[in-house]
Amino acid sequence: MILRELVSLPSFAGDVEEGLLKRPKSLPCKLFYDRAGSALFEEITDLPEYYLTRTELAILHDHADQIAAAAAPGVAVVELGSGTAAKTCTLLQALSRRQLRVPYFPVDISPAALADARERVELQCSGVSVRPVVADFSHGFAFLRDVPGRKLVLYLGSSIGNFDPEDAVPMLGQICAELRPGDALLLGTDLAKDPAVLLPAYDDAQGVTEKFNKNILRRINRELGADFDLDFFRHVALWNAKQSRMEIYLESSRPQTVTLGLLSLRVKFANGERIHTENSYKYTLSMVRNMLEPAGFALDRTWFDERKWFALHLARV
Repeated sequence: MILRELVSLPSFAGDVEEGLLKRPKSLPCKLFYDRAGSALFEEITDLPEYYLTRTELAILHDHADQIAAAAAPGVAVVELGSGTAAKTCTLLQALSRRQLRVPYFPVDISPAALADARERVELQCSGVSVRPVVADFSHGFAFLRDVPGRKLVLYLGSSIGNFDPEDAVPMLGQICAELRPGDALLLGTDLAKDPAVLLPAYDDAQGVTEKFNKNILRRINRELGADFDLDFFRHVALWNAKQSRMEIYLESSRPQTVTLGLLSLRVKFANGERIHTENSYKYTLSMVRNMLEPAGFALDRTWFDERKWFALHLARV
């Protein structure tokens, strides 16, 4: 208790304590994205097994002009969870051909990723003004009110898939509540497919995804004074067909006790006990409609890649 009073704890400390004391144990996936985690995720997007980023980018390359036309000129672009904006320039360039100036608001929890996004967009996209926003979506979307004019909100990469359906709909509803008639959402969703394609995307041969998953423990060690031994946890990726989702875990390879010094907390693990770190839902079109419509959006158009592995959906307020 003395340590809690003397040390300013990170904002996620309560989430970590709550998650590790639950049965089964869990940690919020937002903890992945410190500087090291963001860099590892960028490495993941280039892996041969990880089809999501290049497939979504192919859709943007093939259909950016159609998407820009459907959005109509005169929009400000707000990208939720922008990361380093690696895919976004294709669409921003298409929009800049239709309007004199494109205000672009990348929004992310990682200041490092936003700095990279700003540098990339300013280098590659003339006619685009970049205004980064650091935000944690668990605190809501009030920042959307500060964006003037008509808005096109991007939520790409199938990031929505990290949310269980009972959480995704209210979150999309919060976004919709901050928008006005004439605004729109461009939502990326990974589609349900053969587990032979899905499993390697979340457990690659080079072990980069394992490093990314374990980085959450490394971050807790650094920022909460914990003593997780990463050698005694293994990365586990499973396909849950009933829930239509990939599930990611860290599994203890022996009985052990971990101390989180700044929380004055000791956590016991049994051999084989898991910490759930992420879900990634894989959608059908009916699942997408069942998310958007209760949240207040009307699905207008959908664009697919050639194999129909991924989709971008334009939904209007």
